Amino acid sequence: MKKQSNSNWLFSIVGIFVMLVILVAVYVISSAAAVRVDLTEENLYTLSQGTKDILKKLDTPVELRFYSTQGKEMPVELKTYAQRVEDLLNEYRKAANGQLIVKKFDPQPDSDAEEAASFDGVEGQQINFGEKIYLGIAINMLDSKLALPFLDPRRERLLEYDLTRAIANVSNPKKPIIGVMSGLPVFGEFNPMAMRMGQGGQSSPWVFISELKRDFEVREVQMTSEKIDDDIQALVVVHPKNISEKTQYAIDQFVLRGGKLITFLDPYSVVDSNSSPGQNPMQAAASGGSNMEKLLKSWGLQYDPGKVVADMVFRTRINRGQRPEEAPAVLSLTGEAVNTNDVATSQIDTLLLPFSGAFSGTPAEGLTQTVLIHSSSQSQLVDRFMAQFSGEQTMKDFSSSGKELALAVRLNGKFKTAFPEGVPAGESTQDTNAPAGLKEGSKEGVVVLIADSDLLFDQFAAQVQEVFGQRLVIPRNGNLNLIQNLVEQLSGDPSLITIRSRATQNRPFTRVREMQASAEEKFRKTIADLEKNLADTQARLNQLQQNKDSGQRFILSPEQQQELEKFRKTQMEVRRELKNVRKNLRREVESLENNLKWINIAGMPLLVTFSGVALALVKRKRTAAK
Repeated sequence: MKKQSNSNWLFSIVGIFVMLVILVAVYVISSAAAVRVDLTEENLYTLSQGTKDILKKLDTPVELRFYSTQGKEMPVELKTYAQRVEDLLNEYRKAANGQLIVKKFDPQPDSDAEEAASFDGVEGQQINFGEKIYLGIAINMLDSKLALPFLDPRRERLLEYDLTRAIANVSNPKKPIIGVMSGLPVFGEFNPMAMRMGQGGQSSPWVFISELKRDFEVREVQMTSEKIDDDIQALVVVHPKNISEKTQYAIDQFVLRGGKLITFLDPYSVVDSNSSPGQNPMQAAASGGSNMEKLLKSWGLQYDPGKVVADMVFRTRINRGQRPEEAPAVLSLTGEAVNTNDVATSQIDTLLLPFSGAFSGTPAEGLTQTVLIHSSSQSQLVDRFMAQFSGEQTMKDFSSSGKELALAVRLNGKFKTAFPEGVPAGESTQDTNAPAGLKEGSKEGVVVLIADSDLLFDQFAAQVQEVFGQRLVIPRNGNLNLIQNLVEQLSGDPSLITIRSRATQNRPFTRVREMQASAEEKFRKTIADLEKNLADTQARLNQLQQNKDSGQRFILSPEQQQELEKFRKTQMEVRRELKNVRKNLRREVESLENNLKWINIAGMPLLVTFSGVALALVKRKRTAAK
């Protein structure tokens, strides 16, 4: 018996040892093979197809020099992030078919690696006691070099886009040409009044034009143009008010031959109304906004230039004269209103859109739509005239549509012409011997549509200061980033457009948001009923007051006293109901949060325990059967 027991112990020890050897072998083999299986719902760790396409097109070796401090001075969170970056670089190297060389350096103080990092443009970050840490990448190809000076973990979801864009730029270092067509003076305008006052006759370009000129060759395109130059890679159209069909035809042909289009339409432009000195505000509000009806219709979209979006969640508090007022049609958007899975908008958390319109409809055959910016579900389309002059009235008459409205969309696919019969009728300055127009794009095109143009104006986008003779631009929100991101994305390698941001692992409490929105809707209805009762009571009191003799005007009659008492009771009941609604809302939210906490804390241990007990019972049953 003792011999059998010793034999069992021996077999157990040998079994444990063999299992340990197998685990170590599996670890060594898997580490060497570096095989990863992406089982996440959003494919968090898989390269986008756009990245793979750009890497496959490389015909000259590109060198990536990865500088990462390895010492104990490196914070743990950055050390973990550096490992994820290195894993991603290995995926790049595999996808590049030998055309991508990855080198890793540890830039310790006073070392050759630190000197090389400084030469490559990778910046050291100061930490405690003056020590520096490095976490950056330099990309080199022949004489072209770009650097990502510091890889901030907060920008992790854009890491793939930043890397791929840098590789694409070093392989094609020429500055892209961007065309800008506008019905507003975005390039500045001549001001004779200012010239007579000795202030110079030409106003400065809008800030977004100056910012684009830092990275691109920006070319002005006239609103009367009947052809867009072939070397323009991306065209930005801003508030094309009263645009002619011939100019729309030029834009149509530009898109069909592969040009990228970014259009800022506007149902009511604050800038346009203020720039017309001979036009009073009533006329400005009544005049039409900008539209490209012919093109939008062919793309399958609807847009009403007479309506603006009012949103109770993203409303802005403004000063009208000397009095503050809630303006639901002036949208102060947060990160909840943007598409965080798209490169162009993933890092934008604030936007200001005054009197924005909205897009609806189903994209035409062959086109796919991506919503980049949207309103909350507590929004609706309202008349632009009333929205401009009375925010309070807009709130009183508000009735939620119950759905999110698209404020900015991107269309991808093969576009078809909006002018199947060719050049619109009428006189043309173009060569009559020019070839016939395109009927359909030969390759996929891209069009981005934004339903507001005022977001580009300096007053709404940035604060400009003069510091020691230098023009300092301080962004007020993400408006400037939006236009820069879109132009950068569309003017580069076409494959960049298909690169998604690294999907977020955040799981928002959508149930809680729905509960809050529902409660707010009930609050609004209750408050509206209270105001109606107040108005009815006041009207009844006034009527009773008019029927009294002049000598008794300051004495409350029994009827008036009854009306006042009735109103007080109604007011108390409404306030009690509001209090109960708020209390029930808090109770439901707390209950939901507690349930989620208990599921997260106890759910998995209980599942493992029950699984273990079930396996033990099954094993015992099988043993008893033998």
